[in-house]
Order: sequence, then structure tokens, then C-alpha cells
Amino acid sequence: MRCPYCGHENTRVIDSRPAEENNSIRRRRVCDECNKRFTTYEKVETIPLIIIKKDNNRESYNREKIENGVMKACHKRPISADQLTRIVDEVETEIYAREEKEIPSSVIGELIMDKLKDTDTVAYVRFASVYREFKDINTFMDELKKVLDK
Repeated sequence: MRCPYCGHENTRVIDSRPAEENNSIRRRRVCDECNKRFTTYEKVETIPLIIIKKDNNRESYNREKIENGVMKACHKRPISADQLTRIVDEVETEIYAREEKEIPSSVIGELIMDKLKDTDTVAYVRFASVYREFKDINTFMDELKKVLDK
């Protein structure tokens, strides 16, 4: 690792610890030349993931889109920030566990709905109403009946 201060190529790791809930490693380093310390983060490189949208367009995976959708569905609901992060983390883990280069957005939507159904039924119905594009009150009522029957 090259020193960001003097550019010297010899640096030593003086401390390593997990970071970002064990998703990366934080390394504290010292330069053998100038003795300055700096921090680096090591993260597993994942395969680039392409999302196939409903209209068959393709775009790069963006975690923020899942976060925004879940946050909107859970707005003013008794769901903590930790729960929101856990839902998004679990969905993301399931997506990457498939080890596919392309994944339909419908699969992601269903994964999110499964997580929300277990967490908060109001948030689930909110998300489903947007995701499934309910056209009228009857479609909305059909979804509510499914939730109430379970």
C-alpha cells in the first residue's frame, strides 16, 4: 500500500478490525518512511449486478432505490432505522446469494414485500400498492383480504 503522504511503497498494518457490521476490514497503517498513519478499508469485490426493469430496460443495481422504497413504505410507522437497514441488508444478501449477473426488478420487489409483510402489514400494503400498481379500490381490497386471511 502506497503512503498517501509521501508516496513511499512500504507501509505496515498496525491494527485490523471489522468495520461496517463485518462487511469490510478497517486497517490502520503506518508509513516506514515518514511514520505518518492512515486508515484503509478492505471490502469484498462483488460482481456488477444489472437490474432488468418492467419495460425490459437494464440498469446498474442501486441500493439507494431499495432503501428509498422501504423508507417511503415505512413512513410514520413504528419501525426503527435499524429495522429498515436490516430489511435492506437481508434483501441485498438474498440478491447477491443468487450469484446472477442480471436479476428482474420483480424478484427484488417480491423479496422486499416478503420482508415488509413480516415486519409491518401497513408498510407491506403501502409498498405493494405502488409496486403492483393498484389501478382501483378492488385491487387494493383483494390485497388487503389476502393479508387479513393469513
